[in-house]
Formats: sequence, C-alpha cells, structure tokens
Amino acid sequence: MAKQKLVVLTGAGISAESGLRTFRDSDGLWEGYNVEEVATPRAWGKNPQLVLDFYNMRRRDIIAAKPNAAHKVLAELEQHFEVQIITQNIDDLHERAGSTNVMHLHGEILKMRSERSAFKTYPIHEDMLLGQKAEDGGQLRPNIVWFEEPVPMIDAAIPLLYEADIFVLIGTSLAVYPAAGLVDYVKATVAKYVIDKKIPPVSRYKNVIPIEMPATEGAAELKKLLGL
Repeated sequence: MAKQKLVVLTGAGISAESGLRTFRDSDGLWEGYNVEEVATPRAWGKNPQLVLDFYNMRRRDIIAAKPNAAHKVLAELEQHFEVQIITQNIDDLHERAGSTNVMHLHGEILKMRSERSAFKTYPIHEDMLLGQKAEDGGQLRPNIVWFEEPVPMIDAAIPLLYEADIFVLIGTSLAVYPAAGLVDYVKATVAKYVIDKKIPPVSRYKNVIPIEMPATEGAAELKKLLGL
C-alpha cells in the first residue's frame, strides 16, 4: 500500500528554536542590519562587501546551530508517510535532522553562485570573499533569493502542494510572497495542520487544525494527532 503524501511548508519559526533569529523578530532588522542594506540586488550593487559580511555571519551561525526536536520529528515522519518538505529557510537543519526530500524556495546559505547566472552553484562552508570568481568570471554571491528577486522554485513547488494528502505548516507568518500563496494550492478537502506560536491568517482555508505552540511542542502534538 502506497504511503500518503505529507507535504510540509516550513518557515523561520522552526529554526528559531535552534537559535537562528529572523528579521521579523525585531522590526525589520536582521541581526542589527536593515534588510534593504543586505538582502536585495540593490544592496549587492551598492556594497557587496557588506552583503558578504552579513551572509558570512549567517553561515557561521547556521553551521554552529543544531537541528531541534521539530526538525527531527519531520524526519521521523518519513517512516510512515511520503514526506516532502518545502522550506523558506536557507539553513540545512532539515537535512541534518535526516529529512531526505527538501526543497529550498529561497536558496541555501551553504551554496554560492555567479552573480551572472543562477544555474551553476558551488558549495561553501567558509567565509566568502570579494574577488572570488565563478567559472564565467562573475563575482561569486550567496545562492540566496533576495527580496525583489523572482523565486524560481515556486513553479516546481505548486504541483507538490496540489498532490498533498496531508499538509503541515510550521513556523511561517504567511507574510512573504509568493511562498505564502502556496497554501492556496492545497486541496480544500485536505487536512491542514498549522503550527505556530501565533497562528497566521488561515481562516479562508477549510479543514484547518490549529496547533498554537512553538515548533518543537507543536511537532510533538502533530505526531499524536497523526496517531503516531
């Protein structure tokens, strides 16, 4: 008998309990930086060194962080379901927890690419430096989808949401588009478990089961509700 398809959309709230802060924690400041100064193409054009410094700090924080209980529960669910994780996060905590099907909508901090092309990426675990060049001669930049840039993985994510037998939303405010619009593609008949300290606006959806808890507690509750 085929396993049910369980699709999970995760946001910054699942990684917050691993010590990774989000810019939404502090009035648009991200680790003390204004988002427009470090996470837009304009910022890169204006001051690439500042952008690299910011993402180097983020990379060090992420490498030092460890997956938490919520990440681990999602990995364990693969024993019972066909699990697909779609994450807005740039960290690798889902993978380190053991999840095997992870799509990163907004890129990955442990990869870099040429500023001229998004197609070829290179692994990076150290600090990135100004003057580092890709094979095409372009300056290497973080493989991150910045604000004001298109999100190429959205088109690949949509059919995954449509095929879900069970849907789980963890740790996202549903404030960043186009990722927030992905919930619209989950069928009305599908159970939608929503885990967050503050439930985001989901009243227009049918079959919502709110779990108003932090991600780690909510993931444990999800297991119970799924009969595990």
